[in-house]
Amino acid sequence: MNEPSFYIDIFLQPGEFYFGDHETRIRTILGSCVSITMWHPIKRIGGMCHYMLPKNKRNPHNIGLDGKYAEDVMRLFLQQIKASKTSVHDYEVKIFGGGDQFPAQDQRVFSVSEQNVKIGRQLLQEYGFKIKSEHLGGVGHRNIIFDLWSGDVWVKHVDKTME
Repeated sequence: MNEPSFYIDIFLQPGEFYFGDHETRIRTILGSCVSITMWHPIKRIGGMCHYMLPKNKRNPHNIGLDGKYAEDVMRLFLQQIKASKTSVHDYEVKIFGGGDQFPAQDQRVFSVSEQNVKIGRQLLQEYGFKIKSEHLGGVGHRNIIFDLWSGDVWVKHVDKTME
């Protein structure tokens, strides 16, 4: 589909989440963090997250959701899906990121990037989403652009690490 003559350009910082309509482009830059994109091809709505860590070890009395955490992001997506009167099965889901920023470190311990990738896949499966495509792991960072008018996601992977 063609780019609209006017669109909203959203740049996600780490820990942010956005859900919008067909006049939206969402962008971010990922290192060890992970982004999930969800797109409804009929309604041309969808969203993207930029989570930093798998789980929120918050005080149980704090009931707010925080986009920094994979578990909370999944709940944010589910809230938007419910509000739009759609189903998890209606969405094209893609997942990106989890690049190792410090590959020379001891590899006997799961890195944050590996934990982020693992929990992302696990949560998507748990909630009934099917992953259409993914670009995960490796080293370096990724630039992500998600066009909600078409569902296209553009990835530029820069295979460099921090010194």
